[in-house]
Amino acid sequence: MHQTDTLPLMNALREELAAMAARLIVEDGLDYATAKRKATHQMLGPGAHPEVQPDNTDVLTQVRLYLSLFHGDEHPSLLWNLRRAALGLMEEFAEFRPHLAGAVWNGTATAHSALHVLLFADDTKAVEIHCINRNLAYRASEAPHYAGKAPVERLEFEWPMPSGATTRHPTVIASLSLYPLKDERGVLLRAPRSSGKPAERGNMQAVRALVEAGPAASPPIGVSL
Repeated sequence: MHQTDTLPLMNALREELAAMAARLIVEDGLDYATAKRKATHQMLGPGAHPEVQPDNTDVLTQVRLYLSLFHGDEHPSLLWNLRRAALGLMEEFAEFRPHLAGAVWNGTATAHSALHVLLFADDTKAVEIHCINRNLAYRASEAPHYAGKAPVERLEFEWPMPSGATTRHPTVIASLSLYPLKDERGVLLRAPRSSGKPAERGNMQAVRALVEAGPAASPPIGVSL
């Protein structure tokens, strides 16, 4: 069989793997890398070559489809409440120029999702001092740099869901990635509108606009505001 003959089969396989990974992400709360590995293992066995795994863009597409098919009734409300919680978190840390990223920003959040916020400061220790002063009991670890540079410090703690939110838990994990102020310039780079892709993250103005627009809102295409 020629390579051109196998290409449609490989594409179909990757699509099926992406769909399985999407289910694991939504229902079990797995991260993308773990979900892809587990889906590949379950479908093809432990010896499957990593090249057969779908890319994250394909999985993201399947996550959106899965949410619309199986969680279409409750997902818009859940997402809106998580974005309300994220806006409150960003207002709390407004002096550190917060930007929201991840599933809560791009619209694929589930009940397992955390609030992923990037903060920028001349002295990142000031964020820790702020947490201490506000009695936020944080756990410190490392997070990958959004631009692939050396890892940055990450603080995690429980953050309350907004008043009136009917969710499974009264709190959500807040995950703050701490960057030097000079790195903010890169986070504001915009995707071309012609790409049709939503911005990878948004500032407080953008998140507030999504909250005010209601449960059906989507991130703007190609801009982070």
